[in-house]
Amino acid sequence: MVRESTPSIIAGKLRTAIGRGQIQPGAQLGEAELAKELGVSRGPLREAMQRLTQEGLLISIRNRGLFVITMTDEEVRDMYVARTAVERAAAELILQNDGKDVAVRLLQVVKAMKKAADKGDLDAMSEADMEYHATLVAAAESTRLTRMHNTLLTETRMCLTALEKKYPDPHTRVAEHHAIAEALADGDVDRVGKLLISHMEDALERLTGASEAEPASA
Repeated sequence: MVRESTPSIIAGKLRTAIGRGQIQPGAQLGEAELAKELGVSRGPLREAMQRLTQEGLLISIRNRGLFVITMTDEEVRDMYVARTAVERAAAELILQNDGKDVAVRLLQVVKAMKKAADKGDLDAMSEADMEYHATLVAAAESTRLTRMHNTLLTETRMCLTALEKKYPDPHTRVAEHHAIAEALADGDVDRVGKLLISHMEDALERLTGASEAEPASA
């Protein structure tokens, strides 16, 4: 069993805090304050923040320090382009074997989404939404796809509060996720790809009023 390094654990905590809005977009990260809050020394914290800078979640401004990125509409569009590419690649890898087992896991998450939608619990829905897409990509068993996707999901989570309010009926999100899982179970790679594109474009259009999740050449 591989144990995570201290910087990796710290980076994960910061990534989660940024995604959930506990550290707001545009906020400056104070090294001394964070080290005290997390109960860690500055060395591994500095390494963790460097990782997040490389991932694009933090930006270094000369003579000022490190800041959490603020997602512009253009960056949101770019993020959805990347997510579409990563998740379609993951689905293709999954379907080189058998997508039924993965579909079963995804449908369990969809049940949690529906339960949250029935209660009007948008926070629980968003957590299940993130779990669904993380499960999909992790099932491809590609270290690089998972690593890229983790950063993209953090950026997605930063947009979720705004996105939640764009769905008059939260069950629409449930239906989209259910359809993708069913297509995986059927082994239909073309349908999975089309549904993922449609799902991403729908979210993007709700967030920005533009639909550009699929590259023009696709």
